[in-house]
Amino acid sequence: MKLFSAYTLGAVKLQNRIVMAPMTRSRATDNLPNSLMADYYGQRSDAGLIITEGTSPSPNGLGYARIPGAFSPQQTAGWQQVAARVHDGGARIFMQLMHCGRVGSRLNLPPGAELVAPSAIALGNKIWTDSQGEQPYDLPREMSLHQIEQTIAEYVLAAKNALAAGFDGVEVHGANGYLINQFLDPGSNQRRDEYGGDAACRNRFALDVTAAVISEIGAERVGIRLSPYGVFNEMSGAYDGIADQYTALAAAAGGLELAYLHLVDHSAMGAPKPEPATVQAMCQAFRAAGGAGVILSGGYDGTRAEADLQSGAADLVAFGRPFIANPDLVARIKAGYPLALPDQTTFYSPGPVGYSDYPAMP
Repeated sequence: MKLFSAYTLGAVKLQNRIVMAPMTRSRATDNLPNSLMADYYGQRSDAGLIITEGTSPSPNGLGYARIPGAFSPQQTAGWQQVAARVHDGGARIFMQLMHCGRVGSRLNLPPGAELVAPSAIALGNKIWTDSQGEQPYDLPREMSLHQIEQTIAEYVLAAKNALAAGFDGVEVHGANGYLINQFLDPGSNQRRDEYGGDAACRNRFALDVTAAVISEIGAERVGIRLSPYGVFNEMSGAYDGIADQYTALAAAAGGLELAYLHLVDHSAMGAPKPEPATVQAMCQAFRAAGGAGVILSGGYDGTRAEADLQSGAADLVAFGRPFIANPDLVARIKAGYPLALPDQTTFYSPGPVGYSDYPAMP
């Protein structure tokens, strides 16, 4: 099967075409990667590529409780043990750089940090904080042009730190309603300067961040994740001009000669399904402009993954939740062994239960 064949992704050779998708798991106490996380990722290193949970490039981006960062020497040291364990198991590993933007509470931020976003528009509903339980989302401060420049520099430093920790590359997270996606979406971005207004201006932050990261670590070690039509974290879903905007964004990303474009489909979890014609157009535009691989993600099993690889729709396929309860997912798919189901009550709780204690198949 093509699913189990080797693939060269940018600067690294993968042992198969199965990707462990990035998933927030909230085990980074004090925002520091730790030995428990090294166990978790190391157990799943029969994948070809592991993309880490969202990792903040900035103290301002730590919107959730217990998510890791990549902006301090202590965090870099913590990530070193994760990268080493994954490499020992045979997988390659990219760090997903995720700035939460407006998705957060000040109670989850360290002293001196603040919630920032393209526009001062708060989310509805509530978010978990370890100190005071469920709390309303706080109102973010609209980023000045100077702060945008500073934030881009923070992404660059985080990418540099990722490589210093032994990672093979980074994924720029432009999906799921976080900071870059907030700039892309007209509902959350109501600026009228060079970073807001028309689609080209709304695309600018994503491309400026990606280009700056490339200048530091090279395009062959950088991918980008996008979620067109997504509604998570109060994104707009379908809106006028979205197909043209995202196709232009994919073409521009391809022109930067990125290692991959990672497209998200959360319809298996109840979200709107991305328009297939737009997804196809984005992949074609990305490849035609000079981009390399395409990763597709969302509700896959082995049969569907193989079909999309054989058709050329994808070069790699990402699996998310199946990896949570099946640390040996690749072996299970290959053997046709039934998959265990994860305990959703422990997705974001601290400690090893529901994290690193799932058994491998007999």
